Amino acid sequence: MRKHFTKKRIVILALLLIALSAVGGAIAYWTAGGSGTGTGTAGTTSTLTANQTTVLTPMYPGDTAQTISGNFNNPNSGLIWVSTVTASISSVSMAVGHAPGTCDATDFTLANAVATVNAEIPAGLAKGAWTGPTIKFNDKASNQDACKNATVNLAYAIA
Repeated sequence: MRKHFTKKRIVILALLLIALSAVGGAIAYWTAGGSGTGTGTAGTTSTLTANQTTVLTPMYPGDTAQTISGNFNNPNSGLIWVSTVTASISSVSMAVGHAPGTCDATDFTLANAVATVNAEIPAGLAKGAWTGPTIKFNDKASNQDACKNATVNLAYAIA
């Protein structure tokens, strides 16, 4: 009878050891430590350029608005996200020998200046598209002869 009791003890002891080793392994698994380091570098991008592709017809006082459109030059090796293109009148260059008087940005109306793009522009020249801003020559009560053959210089800001 003693043998049976010893076998029973050995089986219980073996089961107990198996259970303890499983718990010990689980504790070791969840409490195992470690360390490490890593670095990452963000690339740089070159300037994206907005091109005006619309060729505006000569304007005159009271003329209808003309829509301005364009595309982009992306000199980078990858895609660049563009949210908007905002047009503005940077200056007005009067023609050589212009009539007396002034001609400036107030002689023109630039409307819908912000063109929504919300697109990735691929690398290369003349990629993507934008459109929306409009420009027209205002019909003022004053003499606007100084604006004959003037050039309206537009600037584009990309966001």
